[in-house]
Amino acid sequence: MKLMLVLGDDTTHGIIDRYLSPLGFDMLRYSHILKAMDNIDEIDPHAIIISAQDFPRHWKTMVQFIRKDRSKERCPIIILKGDNFDREESSKASFLKVSGIVNEHITTISEIDQIHEIISRYIYVPAQEKRSKRRFSTETWQRFGFVCIRPDTQTLVTGTVKEISSSGISFLPDNAASFQTMPVQRDLTECSLRAGDRILSPVCRAVHTDNLTLLTFTNFPQGEQEELDTYLEHLPLFDLENIRKLRASSSN
Repeated sequence: MKLMLVLGDDTTHGIIDRYLSPLGFDMLRYSHILKAMDNIDEIDPHAIIISAQDFPRHWKTMVQFIRKDRSKERCPIIILKGDNFDREESSKASFLKVSGIVNEHITTISEIDQIHEIISRYIYVPAQEKRSKRRFSTETWQRFGFVCIRPDTQTLVTGTVKEISSSGISFLPDNAASFQTMPVQRDLTECSLRAGDRILSPVCRAVHTDNLTLLTFTNFPQGEQEELDTYLEHLPLFDLENIRKLRASSSN
């Protein structure tokens, strides 16, 4: 599915691309609105996202241009609003048959879901995983880590968290044999999961023991499941901060 992004900010583009590409969207980004308008017919996008913050005077012109030939059902348009997008601007967007308005400063998974849901009202897109099962590929700056004690041998197992969700992790042990010979469907009661600055203590169960081990969380101490869910919900904010730091360091 072709998703046209008309925005100037590299950080916003990075966040949208990171979280929507895995859902099956092919991103086509334009940082010049006239160039985007010139290529509408050639690209024939399934949906379009326009930053009103980056193009405060021209987003309405582009929406009018698109709506001459493309209805909401054929091509939903989402506007990313900034701090100066007031009620009058929202009324204009509604009059121009904009499909939805989302905050430009994407800081939670809920805002990513909102974009997906708006598009889904008009055209078919692959169904998202339920929130509790949504898996995220990990990055260094997110500070995920996992260690456990193997119950039958009482040996320490270390490794790398490759993916994480609210319900479990994909874990690459430093020593693959440390899990390959362990019986599956057995609770691991001595586990430590790092999520940012917090160390959590889930009870886990291994459900697959090839080189990449899948572990499901069967239980958390009181309040820790909510802490993990909150951390996962705000991953775009941590990505945003890291991207800004990388851009700042590269410009020095």
